Amino acid sequence: MDATTILAEVNGSIATVGYGLAAIGPAIGVGIVVGKTIESTARQPELAGRLQTLMWIGIAFTEALAFIGIATGFIFGYN
Repeated sequence: MDATTILAEVNGSIATVGYGLAAIGPAIGVGIVVGKTIESTARQPELAGRLQTLMWIGIAFTEALAFIGIATGFIFGYN
């Protein structure tokens, strides 16, 4: 079997694979946001409340990317 035969036998939607790849970026982004918030709280504990508020806003914006990935999967995944 050559590569074209194997690729020709693959059927179905690869939108789930696309969403899986699209979810990697927001996951890394949320990890960075939370990590930096913990680091900042350790440096200046008196700003913990402000930093936590900013962290939740950052997580919301980062997770919006994941929702865009879901939406594009639904829009372009089904013909």
